[in-house]
Amino acid sequence: TNLPGLYYNPYFPGGAIAMPPPLNDGGVEYEDGTVATISQQARDIVQFLNWCSEPEADARKKEGMMTLLLMGFCIFMTGYYKRLKWAPYKTRSIAYLKAGTFRVGV
Repeated sequence: TNLPGLYYNPYFPGGAIAMPPPLNDGGVEYEDGTVATISQQARDIVQFLNWCSEPEADARKKEGMMTLLLMGFCIFMTGYYKRLKWAPYKTRSIAYLKAGTFRVGV
C-alpha cells in the first residue's frame, strides 16, 4: 500500500509517485457510445499523436497506390508490346537442310 497522496507507478523508482494517473475510466464521453476505458483512451491518444506526427500519411498512401497501379499498367503494356513485336519471330519455322542439299526454285 502507498502512503496518502502517493500513487502506484511501476516505472518510477520506489513504485510511488505524487502525480495521479493521467487517465481514468469514464474520463471521456464518446459520441458513438464507446465505453471510455483506460486502454481505449490510451489507444485514441496514440492514434492522435501518430496522426500529428505525419498528417500527410493519407495523401502519401494514396499517391503510393496510384504509383503502383500506374507501374502495373506500364508492365502490362510493355509485356503486350513485346509479345506483339516478337510474335512473328517466335512463331516462324526455320527448316534446316542437310549439307550438300540445295533447294531449287526458292
